[in-house]
Parts: sequence; structure tokens; C-alpha cells
Amino acid sequence: MEVMAIKVNQWLEEWNSVRYDTQFKKKPKPYFYTFSIKASLLKKLSGIQRRKADAVNRATEIGIQRKHDEKRSDEIHEFVHYGYPWSDLSETKKQDPEYISLQKPGWIPTAIVVNILDIEDTRKDHKVDKNDLINIEAYEDNIVKLILPNGCEENNWKPTDYVPIEVIDGQHRLWAFNEDLDFEIPVVAFHGLDISWQAYLFYVINIKPKKIDRSLAFDMYPLLRDEDWLKPTHDYIVYRETRAQELVEILWAYPKSAWHEKIEMLGNSRKFVSQNAWVNSIVATLIKSDKMGGLFSSKIPSLGRPLEWGRSQQAAFIILLWQELKKAVKNNKEEWTKKLRPTVLFESPDDLDGAFYGSSSLLNTDQGVRGVLFIYNDMFFNNVHEFQLDSWTLDLKRHSNIDEFITNVNVALENLKEQPFYSKISELSVILSHFDWRTSKADLSDLNETQMLYKKTFKGSGGYKELRKHLLMHISNSENSYSNTAKRILETLD
Repeated sequence: MEVMAIKVNQWLEEWNSVRYDTQFKKKPKPYFYTFSIKASLLKKLSGIQRRKADAVNRATEIGIQRKHDEKRSDEIHEFVHYGYPWSDLSETKKQDPEYISLQKPGWIPTAIVVNILDIEDTRKDHKVDKNDLINIEAYEDNIVKLILPNGCEENNWKPTDYVPIEVIDGQHRLWAFNEDLDFEIPVVAFHGLDISWQAYLFYVINIKPKKIDRSLAFDMYPLLRDEDWLKPTHDYIVYRETRAQELVEILWAYPKSAWHEKIEMLGNSRKFVSQNAWVNSIVATLIKSDKMGGLFSSKIPSLGRPLEWGRSQQAAFIILLWQELKKAVKNNKEEWTKKLRPTVLFESPDDLDGAFYGSSSLLNTDQGVRGVLFIYNDMFFNNVHEFQLDSWTLDLKRHSNIDEFITNVNVALENLKEQPFYSKISELSVILSHFDWRTSKADLSDLNETQMLYKKTFKGSGGYKELRKHLLMHISNSENSYSNTAKRILETLD
């Protein structure tokens, strides 16, 4: 089967100076193609089988495979049939003859953007079989013929291995078509376009001009978390803050979180650290973009890409580290803990540990929260390969509300406890529990003058850096599996 296409030559001399020698960024061809094709056929060539529509397949998310929102495709399906605004009416109004005049054509004039794979393109150790490749032959001038795989128009056709087409943008439009809805749609097709450029195209088409949910994009494209063209923009800051806000919300809402209902979400009191401080601390540590890297956002040197953890996995990691630290502090009987324990008088017996929640405990301050997150980020970012963090993949349904988010986090937490790096979280928590977490206003009568002076350096904005350094020194001065990592980081900070 053949499809005629127009070859669009689109290249500027200035683009030759762009760096194309980095991973996933080989130099693109100086042209793309535009054509029309039946939606059902494009859908088949794009691989209905590549993932369940409502699931997250972390094993393939480095590429163009993105999570599919079935509800959104259903809405587009309704729009195509009846146009706008009739498609947005309630079911009751749709039955009312008075509103029939609101039906309109549901045109899909905007092109689906795809990538046609080359023979050498690999996706997670998979390639397009030579018999399933789409061959492109010159016809005349700027007209070419796309030679589709033999038999692809037949109902039972399936690719031998990997699909010959990847959808870069428009999968929800494409998946809106089914047995009762099928017509030709316009397509813009790149050929052999590398993965990072596909992520770039997705961003400029969707995120930059339309301001759609940045956090969703963060989840769909791990590559977007550390793209060099994205870091300098103001949008990226908002993008990271949105994810940080989600993580703070689940820390507050999750029933078994150490900070369940113990974050000042509205700033009404001063018993606990504010929501704003938590967001800023997560952005400054786990989702930071500086040269030392954020575990949830930056390219991991040993992998050449960011971790492919979604928001539920990220939330589970943060919740677990605080659970483990709270447990370790509770089991600590050192002098500093004894001096803090009488300072909290909450109703729940589980919350009576003043060494953790007390007003004179650094763990319940802005500086302490950031210090803890700094250390976990430092230790795990620098040991991704050794701790096998990249092996942790989950297949979770996409959540649309906090209850579904909590359900996903439950699954992620249970799964995380089965991972080899779970013991590393516990070990680090015990190490940190032996640090003296008293603030300068606590009873420090057992300390010498120099030690008391150090406590005062943890106050104010300068306290973030000082506390991080002292925590790293605490780790490096004891015999543990993190001491060498702590020493290396201390050298870079100096």
C-alpha cells in the first residue's frame, strides 16, 4: 500500500551550529513530510498494543510513549461527531430538541505529528522488523511515496516487533477514532527523529504556547526534566514548583505520613513548617537543576537521562524517608532527644516525640526539612547505579484526584519496601537520627561553647548551607556506606 506525501524542506543555516553530539540528539533530517491517511490505519501503524490506554509503562517512557487519558479521547470522539458546543453539553441537554441547533462539524484540521522509524532506531532493545518498515521513495519534485508494510490494511495485521510509527503529538485525537468513527486525518511525519528532539517538539507544541498541565508533562516525559533548552526558562521553575506542590500535598494528606496534617497548608499557625517552605525545599533539593543534580529531575550521569519515576513513586520515596527518620529518632535515647521529648503535648500518643515534632527540634523547621532533603538527595543521586534505583518500575493507573493518588502511593510504598535500596533509606535514617537536631533556643547545657555557637549558624537563610555541611560532616566522620560520598560532596562545597 502506498501513500503520497509532500516533502517539506525546512532547515536554516543557523541550525547547523546546534549541538547534535549528545545522547538522544542525533542531527535531524532537514525535512519532514505531510500527508493524509485513514485514522484507523495510522492508529494500527502506531501500535495500539504498545501500552494499556490507562496505564503507565515506565519501561518505555523514555521514548514517545506517553500515558493516555481515555476520558480525553472520549471527549474528542464526541466532538468529532457533533462539534462544539454541543459535545460539551450535559446528557440531559443533549436529549433536549432545543439544543439540536448547537451541533456542528467536528473537524480535526490540526495534524497528528509522528516519527517514522529508521532501521537502526532502537527503543528499549526493540527495533522495527525490516518487513514492517515504512520505505520512502522519491516520486517527482517534492512528492514522495510512503510504502507501507504489506498487509497493514488487513484487520489482523500486527507488527513483528516494534511499531513503525511513533506518535509525538496527537495521540488523544488519534485514539478518539474507533469502529463507528473513521476518516482521513492530516499528518506531519518526521523520519528517524531522535528521542530528545521528540520531547522538544512535544514541549513547543503543547506546553510553551498552551500552558497545559506542566506537572503532567513532567510525568509523561522524564526527558523534559533535564533538557538544556528548558532549564533557563521561567516556565521550568513553575513546572518544578507544580510537582513540588503535589508532593507536599500528599505528604500532608497521606494517613501514614510522618507529616500527615502537620504541614501549615494555609499558614494559620506556627506549629509546623509552612507549605511554601516545603515546596521551596523540594524544588531546591530533589527537583533542583544545578550541577549537583536533583534525584527527581536531573540527568543521572551513569544513565545519561533522568530517573523514570512518576509522581506516585516520588511521593512514596519522600514519605518513606520521613517515616524511617521519625522511627529512628523515636528509638534514639541520646541526651539531646531526652531534653526535647517533654516539649510536645499533642493528643495522639504517636505524636509525643518532641525530638521530632518539638518547637525546639530542627526537624520541625524550614532549615531542618531542607537539610534532610538535601542529604537524601545527595546520597541517592550519587549512588543511583549502586543502589539500583533505575530498576524500580511500576505500572500504575493515572490518578485524577487525591484519593486515587493515595491509592497509587499505597501500591508504590509496598513495592518500594521490596526494592534493594529500601535498606539504604533505613540505614541513612539511622545515621541522621544520631545528629543533634536541637535548635539554638533549646536546652544546650550539655554542649561546649563552640558547639552552641554552631547551633546559631543554622538560623536564617544561611542556615540551609551550614546545616547541610554539618550533616555531611556527621556522615563522613562515622563508619558507614555513605561516608565516602559525603566526603566527596563536602569537597565540592568547599
